Amino acid sequence: MDNTRLCEQRKETLHALQECSSEENLWNCIVAYQDYPFYTSTGLSFRYTLKIGRNGEYTKELFIDRRENSKSLSWSSVRIAFGKAVGKKGYVFKRPKEIADVRGISYVYSLLWRFGVIMVPEDVERKLRGSV
Repeated sequence: MDNTRLCEQRKETLHALQECSSEENLWNCIVAYQDYPFYTSTGLSFRYTLKIGRNGEYTKELFIDRRENSKSLSWSSVRIAFGKAVGKKGYVFKRPKEIADVRGISYVYSLLWRFGVIMVPEDVERKLRGSV
């Protein structure tokens, strides 16, 4: 997919998620934002990919490309954090564990912020943008 089409697809999925905060729309954002540069709240960069399963569809596991050792992040962790974040709409989350105490929450925090699901303090936002 060329960069212009990918950018449009990302915008469309974000718009859909803003219009309706559903797990399906969140998943569409997850798929569209593969290999996009994200940053943790401490300013560390990361990207993730999804693998294609035997049935030809994406597996529900995000593989975080951070240093040499890739970590995996389960869809269930993302869903739990998403549900809690949506339940506190308008709340400013100062740190990742304020959302949920799930494995990989520092990565989920970044995703949820980028997708417009949560708000964060200005100093944290700078780090999430990669402007440390």
